Amino acid sequence: MITLAALDIAGTTIDEGGAVYRVLAEVVAEHGTPAGDAEIRHWMGADKRAALAALTGDPHAVEALHARFAERLRAAYAEHPPTPVPGVPEALERLREAGVRVVLTTGFDHAVTDPLLRSVGWRVGDHLDGVVCAEDVAEGRPAPHMIHHAMRLTGVTDPAQVLAAGDTVLDIKAGLAAGVGVVAGVLTGAQTAGELQAAGATHILNGVHDLPTLTGSGTMRARR
Repeated sequence: MITLAALDIAGTTIDEGGAVYRVLAEVVAEHGTPAGDAEIRHWMGADKRAALAALTGDPHAVEALHARFAERLRAAYAEHPPTPVPGVPEALERLREAGVRVVLTTGFDHAVTDPLLRSVGWRVGDHLDGVVCAEDVAEGRPAPHMIHHAMRLTGVTDPAQVLAAGDTVLDIKAGLAAGVGVVAGVLTGAQTAGELQAAGATHILNGVHDLPTLTGSGTMRARR
């Protein structure tokens, strides 16, 4: 039985038009270390500070680069406001009505995440049971720490009762590392079904809106 759904934000529950990776690529290029598409894709879903350090090879500049990234991303969101992925608000409501707690996890920090969630009208307590950012834990994806923190927030102790879903390979790897019962890859982001399946996803779904199809009277079981 699934009692917790740990869901990624950008590309999974919120459509922000891929701005995060465009801005990340811009900031890295301006630093003088342009990254190719494959390099950027490798860091999709990761802690953005870790991504900036790896992509630029300049750990000493990470805080300045991250500040620039966050400022640019907020400006991009102001110009083109993010929206919930179609069907997601209804899916979250159905999950919570079935007794499944919902926690969002993200490689963003709170300076980006909190206004992003406010912009779509989502609040902890009313629409969500918690939010975990990469800065809240020792290490972001593919480490399992954000999922484990979501479990602590909601009092869930058995990883077999947890569903993790995301649109990136790192989301899948984090779910597997956490030993959760269901690791679902969703196709609303930038990575393909083949990439997510190869990473070890137990389910491939068109989107989070399909998660309630795996439930029955509040239960959800993995099909391996």
